[in-house]
Amino acid sequence: MKPPISSESRQGAAQVLGAAELFCPPSDTPWRRLEGLPAPRLLEFGGRRRLEIAPEALTALAAEAFRDSAFHVRPSRNDGLASILSDPEASENDRFVAAGLLRNAMISAEGFLPLCQDTGTATVFALKGEDVCTGGEDAAALAAGAREAFARNALRYSHMLPEGMTRERNSETNLPAQIEIAAAPGAEYRLLFIAKGGGSANRTAFFQATPALLNEEALSDFLDEKIRAIGVSGCPPYRLAVAIGGTSPELNLTAVKLAAAGALDGAPTAPAARAGFYRDRAWEERLMELARASGWGAQFGGRYFALEARVARLARHAASLPIGLGVSCSADRNVLARIGADGIYLEQLDHHPGRLAGALAAARPAAARRVNLAVPMPEILAQLRECRAGQAVLLSGPMVVARDLAHARLRERLRSGGGLPEYFKNHPIYYAGPAKTPPGFTVGSYGPTTANRMDEYLDEFMAAGGSLVTLAKGNRSKAAQEACRKHGGFYLGTIGGAGALMAREHIVASEILDFRELGMEAVQRITVRDLPAFVVYDDRGGRLYGL
Repeated sequence: MKPPISSESRQGAAQVLGAAELFCPPSDTPWRRLEGLPAPRLLEFGGRRRLEIAPEALTALAAEAFRDSAFHVRPSRNDGLASILSDPEASENDRFVAAGLLRNAMISAEGFLPLCQDTGTATVFALKGEDVCTGGEDAAALAAGAREAFARNALRYSHMLPEGMTRERNSETNLPAQIEIAAAPGAEYRLLFIAKGGGSANRTAFFQATPALLNEEALSDFLDEKIRAIGVSGCPPYRLAVAIGGTSPELNLTAVKLAAAGALDGAPTAPAARAGFYRDRAWEERLMELARASGWGAQFGGRYFALEARVARLARHAASLPIGLGVSCSADRNVLARIGADGIYLEQLDHHPGRLAGALAAARPAAARRVNLAVPMPEILAQLRECRAGQAVLLSGPMVVARDLAHARLRERLRSGGGLPEYFKNHPIYYAGPAKTPPGFTVGSYGPTTANRMDEYLDEFMAAGGSLVTLAKGNRSKAAQEACRKHGGFYLGTIGGAGALMAREHIVASEILDFRELGMEAVQRITVRDLPAFVVYDDRGGRLYGL
């Protein structure tokens, strides 16, 4: 007979990420019961009670979770944005971004335009009780729900399938999904659904440090440097997440991902004998101090680089000190679920952000200069030369939309002697890839993508007379700044994570110009009206960020 598991061994085993307490939400987490789904059944098998869940219920739950989180965030996220608007220490630009993101949440909550055009990778972390019976094809059932959510709603297909080492094609389903299921005691199924966009996922960083870093001053200096390096391309205000330690790199990064999703909030908050991890609230406050001092602010300078922080301290090998950092962006798409004998429940997200409409009265728009884009490029540049880095502008007129795949094809054309097309020379270039257009709308959610992914093209394109004015989100490399100075160009930044707001209030027309087969990455011409932005890099070498 196998000896029973000792309480000491059980405590040690519980440090594996996937342990029950890591998916234990705060006691005041609001839940809503999902009706109309196949109900779980509690059955007797061999004198043991087991919970039977139909695979169709898992599919329906996943479909609803990914649909709900595409249009809504947790109430605390919207409350946090409203608090920026009433904070006298917030910068004017902090309040500008907070107001835009709050208006974006109100538009998205109508259920047509998702919060952000990058509707993310479908990810599921789950704890399946040993007395839960589902038929065994849980991952397939959950993936089917993700596929349904992206097909039935105006969500973007972002995933690329390899056709060789350098060739890819869009999956046209947004699959595959990442699904990880661990065992747990009991007769309950607990799940965490995450839809994480590429911009925020790309801000994840991992470091194999040495134990010499484990003193307060050295660790604080290290984290200060790494937090500043995150930048604003991932659409702050963030939930910052840091994991210190871990018995492997992959365990450390899993802790980062769960912490960024708020899924470690139920973890112990102090070290305990033989415990392999805890959540350190004192270091979370220190992280917030570092974020405030970074100067990045909520995208355009200020103190609201982060709304909150999570720090997980884990056990480690004596010779290793893994350190991971990550963020959850302003489109904080994380939602918990549970299935038990009493039914199927999804975390209640904020379906009524309009309750905070009064907070918008505290947001004063920055003094903006109007820029007419419906004129030849030399005249557009002349208008922008009247601006300095940091100047707010309102853009009206035609722009060309192009991002990664289109840039790669245009570079091939340029290097083969074909030259850049005239549309790339005559108009500002907006780096974006829209979500699908819902019925009755001009465009789908249409926020900017990360600017620095196009940095390697910028100097070459500017030298050929194109990309002289670009619009996107986030900071760029020194090479991009130098290209603007060298060629007399400008880089403008607009609010990242506000795709619904852009679609509803600022983009009035759209048509495909080139590379239709690239789907959401096709080259398009759009017409914008009073689209708000800042001059980030000007033609004199000036920059908005003093970093």
